[in-house]
Amino acid sequence: MIISHSQVSPQIEYPDEDGKPMAESDPARDYLIYTVETLDIHFQKRQDIYVSGNLLIYYEEGKPECVVSPDAFVVFGVEKRKRRSYKTWEENDKTPSFVLEITSRSTRSQDQGAKKGIYAFLGVSEYFQYDPTGDYLRPRLQGLRLKDGNYFPLEVTTLADGTHTIGSEVLELELRLLPGGELRFYNPATEELLLSHREEAQARQAAEARIAELEARLRSLEQ
Repeated sequence: MIISHSQVSPQIEYPDEDGKPMAESDPARDYLIYTVETLDIHFQKRQDIYVSGNLLIYYEEGKPECVVSPDAFVVFGVEKRKRRSYKTWEENDKTPSFVLEITSRSTRSQDQGAKKGIYAFLGVSEYFQYDPTGDYLRPRLQGLRLKDGNYFPLEVTTLADGTHTIGSEVLELELRLLPGGELRFYNPATEELLLSHREEAQARQAAEARIAELEARLRSLEQ
């Protein structure tokens, strides 16, 4: 049989980029990096958990227009490895269980509308939004849990120091809005805030400086 060129189906392309300029405000970029880094560090011993952000997720084979790009997300039950994009049909139809959008007034319609609908369609169990500059979201940190195809608000607890905290069942962590408006992840098992690589390095340097100071004081007392 001779197949003409007109009978050959064109190969469908799934771009690794959406062609739009990557323009992020400083707060949006900083908290995106913080979220991806801290969650990646937290789950570093689990080879079946994938943490990423600003990555194109294609959710219908043959339809490259069916795509969404969360600011940060976590998928359980897939291999931990680097990806240029995420195609659900190549990942045993695994979709994110957790999504965080660093939202602002300019992305409000997407975060509250189209993306929210897509995440519900994909079965994303928890959808969090954080507004670092307080442009429109009150309170700045809000969480939703999927139930029967619809999202319902998660309970917000206010601590004695004014910190707002929301529990994430899928991560087994808490998302905390500190009194100054900063977002931090908190591990209730260790009672510690999660640190990024930079924060870990700063904490290590501070500890080393304190040790050096104490050693210097001890030497001066021995003289």
